[in-house]
Amino acid sequence: MVDRVFSGLSDPGLLRTSNQDDYYIDPEGRFFIVADGMGGHAGGQEASRLATVAIKNFLDQHWQGPIATGQLLEQALHQANADILSDQRRHPERADMGTTVVVLTFRDSDAQPWCAHVGDSRLYRLRGHQLEQLTVDHTWIAKAIRAGEVTPAQSRSHPWRHVLSQCLGRDDLSEIDIQPIEVHSGDRLLLCSDGLTEELSDHLIASHLKSIRACEAAATALINSAKQRGGRDNITVVVVNLSAAADADG
Repeated sequence: MVDRVFSGLSDPGLLRTSNQDDYYIDPEGRFFIVADGMGGHAGGQEASRLATVAIKNFLDQHWQGPIATGQLLEQALHQANADILSDQRRHPERADMGTTVVVLTFRDSDAQPWCAHVGDSRLYRLRGHQLEQLTVDHTWIAKAIRAGEVTPAQSRSHPWRHVLSQCLGRDDLSEIDIQPIEVHSGDRLLLCSDGLTEELSDHLIASHLKSIRACEAAATALINSAKQRGGRDNITVVVVNLSAAADADG
């Protein structure tokens, strides 16, 4: 498996008084998590934190076990959902809290990394000059685009573009998308909350990822660019460079 160099950054943006995003980077680069909470300041922060902690702990506990990665991710996200529901019952003032999440794993037993997500936090892959969104948003607008009812251009200003069809923190959680990800040496992967994609087109995201090789500098540039274009939401990014051992860099 190719080597990984990585960095992450989160920023409240220009209009929000708190940051309801959360993220976690495993120090060994085994897995990466980005979560985007909702449900008021305290609720959103707690939901994203609960999800990140639950997923991290579950993956840590079962990483070396026999569970296949797809099943491992499904169980980890269901555990996160259960922990948020339990907190809602203990704290009725947070009953409407929830969170999106995207998780990327690199297990030595797998030929390729795996991704799981719920909601509209995304995983992208930059290969050469081509940026590809690898996750499909669980939103009303994404379904409308697939059905041909709304064009991608119309979706960027549609009043329902933020309406989620799935998130963690719901009894009726039914859609966890889990998939292996094909990667090559030289690819770059980006996990992000919608605070980035609300402000930056895929073209602009690709431009920053192509022009700035160092992960930390690329993450900083992406967040600063989103803030320059409004910064209306919390913004979180994790950048992962994939390279052969001989040419690994930051």
